[in-house]
Amino acid sequence: MSHPDPYGSTDPRGWDAPAPALPWPETDLEPGPWRRPGPGPDAWPADAGAYARPTDREAYARPVTDPHPGGPRSYDGPPPAGRGPRGDDRPGGHQRSDDEFPTAHIAPVRDEPTDHLPAVRDEPAAELPPGRRSKGRRRASAERPPTTAPRTSKAGRNLPAAIGVGLGLGAAIVVPLFFFLPAFLAVLAAAVAIGIWEMARAVRRSGAHPPLAPLVAGGVIMVGLAWFAGPDALCLGLLVTVLGTMIWRLGDGPGNYQRDLTAATLIVVYVPFLAGFAAMLAAAPDDGHLRVLVTLVAVVLSDTGGYAAGVAFGKRPMAPKISPKKSWEGFAGSVTAAAAGSALLLWLLFDVAPWWGALFGMAISGAAVLGDLAESMIKRDLGVKDMSNLLPGHGGLMDRLDSILFAVPTAYLLLAVFVPVVG
Repeated sequence: MSHPDPYGSTDPRGWDAPAPALPWPETDLEPGPWRRPGPGPDAWPADAGAYARPTDREAYARPVTDPHPGGPRSYDGPPPAGRGPRGDDRPGGHQRSDDEFPTAHIAPVRDEPTDHLPAVRDEPAAELPPGRRSKGRRRASAERPPTTAPRTSKAGRNLPAAIGVGLGLGAAIVVPLFFFLPAFLAVLAAAVAIGIWEMARAVRRSGAHPPLAPLVAGGVIMVGLAWFAGPDALCLGLLVTVLGTMIWRLGDGPGNYQRDLTAATLIVVYVPFLAGFAAMLAAAPDDGHLRVLVTLVAVVLSDTGGYAAGVAFGKRPMAPKISPKKSWEGFAGSVTAAAAGSALLLWLLFDVAPWWGALFGMAISGAAVLGDLAESMIKRDLGVKDMSNLLPGHGGLMDRLDSILFAVPTAYLLLAVFVPVVG
């Protein structure tokens, strides 16, 4: 069964259909260019603007001529039924009605005095139940001071936290060093493993992905070889670790092989190889713990003297592109403090002449500063501020080992000359 087509007629439809005719021939609503009226009773002042037209109320208030008997008269309100806004009949036999001006009978809004109205007062905010607070920020008041971020020192770190963590690290090294020397080897191996992890994690920002397992295993073995067999075994351990890392990395395919192997070699040389000299210092018979002690004291004096002098007198930056906070005044304080402390300490512990002790301290201070700058350069290249956030106030463990790792080979060489190992 077919349904009747509602559009079955032959009349045009859609866009082709002509627009319906207006119910009256209103010229103002017909499309076409708008033009200002010429002179006459319907004109308005020429300075009223090209698009200004009189309002309906102005039209009502103007004296007009009524074509009906009665003569001219003025309207101060809406026209009677059947009249336009000027009281005349529209051409074409159509007369305007009140429906065309639905608001013409409403009185205009006038400003009225508000003195008789009650004043608006601020009402207290509704109190919230305990434990709840309103949305948005809290304003500071006498009872609630403004919240401020924790202040850092001029060196850019939390000084109380840094001092506390530094004392804890010192105790973790000194206590086993003097009371149970094999425990120092365990502490050193753990520090090497953490340092390798931090370095491998940091270099991933550059796109390199060195294999972590062979690096950690090889680094711990290198420290043990240096402890028990000396420098030759340490070099052999370095070679074996690099070769083992190369073979391990083959399992991941050829993609970025050279980049990963370069990063792995840097980590092996920088962390476990340099730390192996600390194991050889501690493994010296009879006075190994003292050798480690004078090296650590020289590094601590260098850092402390450099920090104090840099904060008090630092003006000329030492390496602004690498470490902007280091100054030549701070470097002078590092060398002075390390030289004075090492001269006294080596004279008391090893009966070394003070000038040799001062030379030892100056060399350790220079190596420590170079190690700090080397790690700063690596971090700048990788785009990181700290190697990790394991130590509050210090960053990562490598941020504390950077100066020590360059200082221990220097100390091993100088102490071998100033204080030869007996037996």
